Parts: sequence; C-alpha cells; structure tokens
Amino acid sequence: MTFDPQAATRAYIDALGPAALAKAEAYTTGSHWLMLGGLIVTAIVTAIFVRLRILDRLEARLAKRGRAVRQFIVFAVYFLLSALLALPWSIYSEWGREKGFGRTSQPLGDYLGQGAIGLAISTLLGALFFLGVYALIRRTGARWWLWSGGLTAASLAAFLLLSPTLIEPLFNSYKPVPEGPVKAALAVQAHNAGIAADKIFLFDGSRQSNNFTANVSGLGSAARIAISDVAMKQASLDEVRAVTGHEIGHYVLHHVWWMVGILAILGMASFFLADRLFAPFARLFGSDAKLAEPRGIPVLLLIVSLLSLLAQPLVNTLIRNNESAADRYSLETVDLPDALATALVKTAEYRNPRPGVLEEALFYNHPSVERRVLRAMAWKAAHPPK
Repeated sequence: MTFDPQAATRAYIDALGPAALAKAEAYTTGSHWLMLGGLIVTAIVTAIFVRLRILDRLEARLAKRGRAVRQFIVFAVYFLLSALLALPWSIYSEWGREKGFGRTSQPLGDYLGQGAIGLAISTLLGALFFLGVYALIRRTGARWWLWSGGLTAASLAAFLLLSPTLIEPLFNSYKPVPEGPVKAALAVQAHNAGIAADKIFLFDGSRQSNNFTANVSGLGSAARIAISDVAMKQASLDEVRAVTGHEIGHYVLHHVWWMVGILAILGMASFFLADRLFAPFARLFGSDAKLAEPRGIPVLLLIVSLLSLLAQPLVNTLIRNNESAADRYSLETVDLPDALATALVKTAEYRNPRPGVLEEALFYNHPSVERRVLRAMAWKAAHPPK
C-alpha cells in the first residue's frame, strides 16, 4: 500500500480531538487580538505621559544635571512608569490568560518577582540604548536613523552574546543534560554538526510555561542549545533527537546572526519613518516636544510600536523560512519524520494547527503544525526506510 502523506498528516492532527483543536484555535485567535490590545495600551500610556507632562516636569527638575545623566534618568523613569501603568494588562496577557488556558503553573508572586528583574534589566538597557539614539540624533542630524540602525545591530549582538551567561540564568537554571541514553544520543548529533556536547543544556522552562519547547540562544562561543524540562519529560528519545536536530539546524545555519541583520535593517526603517511621522503624532497627542528632545520618547516609541506591528507579517515570513530550514535540517541529519511530527503535534495545544492561509501569513512566526507535519510526511514518503 502506497504511503499517503496527506492522510498521515490528517491522522496526526485529528488525533488531538475536537475539544483540543477548538481550545487551540481559541487560544491562538485570542493571541492575535493581544497584539492590537498591546498597541492600544501603549497609546493610552503615551497619552498619560503627554497630558500630565510627566517627563517635561522631570526634565525641568533635572535642569542642573549634566545632559547624559539627565537624559538617562528621563529614559529610566519612562520605562519604569510605563511598565507600572501597563502592569494590569501585562498580568492579564502574560500570566492570567496563560493560567486560564492551562499554559502556565507559575504562581503570581513568582511571575511578578521575575517581572521585576526583567523590568530592572530592560530599564537599564533601554535607557542606555536610547541615550545612544538621542546622541546620534544630536550629532548626525538628518541621517540619525541610518546610524541608529548600526547601533541597533551592535546592541542586539552584545545582548545575545551576554544573555546566556548574565541574563538567562537570572530566570532559569541551566544544567548539562543528565547522563544516560538521551545525552549519549545528543552528543553524537552535536559532534556530527561540529558542536561541543557541552553546548546542549536542560533548563527548568516549566517554571514559567507548560509549553513543549526548545531554543538556541547566544552568539559565537556563548551560543547554546537549550531544551525545556517540559519537552524532556513529555518526549520520547526519538522526539528529543528530532527536536534537537531542529535546534542544531538553527545553530549550524547561523539563523541568530541572520536575524540580527534583518532586525537591524527593520530598526533602521522604523527610525526613518519615525523621523517623518514624529511631528504629526506629537500634535495628535498634544505634545510640543521635538524629535531631538528626550521628553518626546513616549511618542517616538509609540510610532516604533505601531510600525513594528505593521511589519510583523514580514518578520513572521522571514522567521517561518528559518523554521522550515531547521525542520529540513533535522529531517536530513536525523531522519526521524514521525518523531518530528509527534513532537510538533504537542505544540499544537497552544498554536492552532490548522489556520487559514491569510491567518498564517499575517500572524504565525512558525509554519502551521499541519504544514510542518505534512512536510515531514512528504519527506518520509520520499525517503522510505532502507
């Protein structure tokens, strides 16, 4: 009997059952609306800052301070206060909704504690980054957006280089994969790809999420592959091998570096458009700030947020291409299409496996599970076991 990839794919997806598929669709559709909700919250926060002239008053009180110190404080206060103003929305969108759908078991106190750490880091790094951006606005004039694209690339590279050793351990515990059949199998995969076995870690992802996941982070010698304990507990040995093959694909194909370049270009484009849109947006919100004035940062970041949302379909397309390439790498090097398929189906609990074509194009940063399983089954049909 001829193997039918379409029928095999339907069987894998249908095995989830109508209730699970309906829940995944509801969760995914709601996630799309969260993107719009986040933009609306940013606009409300911007209006509060402008109408109450919070940063204007702060700058006036800091008038005797040096320019760099004054600007750093203004940026830091903006990031801190904006996060606090948006906290109810953050609790709902990042924790409450996840709890309601069974996607997290994290206590609220732990979520808030980790959020405080994340806020401290983002405030420091955000203030330093925009200190650089506004220095470029002041010193390079009309071409500030071009130079800011380079600053974005350098900042992303520095963050990714330092993140595995300085930032990620603040939120999770990363340990070598325990001795046993799993570690032995992954060591062989890593060796075949020219990766040191000590670059593959197990982390306690269950602290924040019940999602079946793994990732690649870092750059150069700091890069590593990390598998969540959720995936390790739920997966068979072959599924772990298939998923790790996918993550090794990201590593070997240099997708992290590739995305740094893409995001730098998009950052440059966003700053270019923000340069043109700042004045009308400032008038819309009732601000008399000029682009070069730090007190105008709420308006600048609102424009960047809007442009980022509009660019999301393009970014998603680029990421989907990388994910497809990583799947292909796993199939070519590990050749476990059924294991890859069953591992992918486990992610369908929080990602509707059967979106419409337009929905996938606009909102999905991974190909749909159905599409990915079908490619795995097509590979199986084209490469029958010997």
